[in-house]
Amino acid sequence: MDTSVAIALLGLAGSLLAAVVTYWLSKLRDFEAERRKEKLAYYKAFIESLSGIVEGDATPNGHLTFSRATNNLLLFAPQAVLIALDAFRSEISFSNASNRTQEKHDALLADLLLLMREDIGVLPPDERSTFRPVLWTSGSRRELGKN
Repeated sequence: MDTSVAIALLGLAGSLLAAVVTYWLSKLRDFEAERRKEKLAYYKAFIESLSGIVEGDATPNGHLTFSRATNNLLLFAPQAVLIALDAFRSEISFSNASNRTQEKHDALLADLLLLMREDIGVLPPDERSTFRPVLWTSGSRRELGKN
């Protein structure tokens, strides 16, 4: 009788432990999914803010939106993303106007976007040597200037 009670208690404890572990892992997955969803929202806001600073479409409001979007990344982005973000912002800053180069801008933007894409787990992984993001301008401000 003592052996059967011990076996029953052990089985009960094992079942309870399995239920607790399953619940905990489920909550952890939910938390990670929610965190990833929030990261995506902030990364999308950053990408959208780039449209407001692209040469030809840049506006004071666009620069303000970009500033806010990049500052929001300080909350959750990994350190590697923040370092790449700082390098990109330094390159495009007004104080660096005389030293800017398109090649450096493009390389720093590619590095930043690669790290962001890696952070959110884009699959398949990007090929660093061929990853060349291009920002597009609407051209609408140039068209308006022609009138």
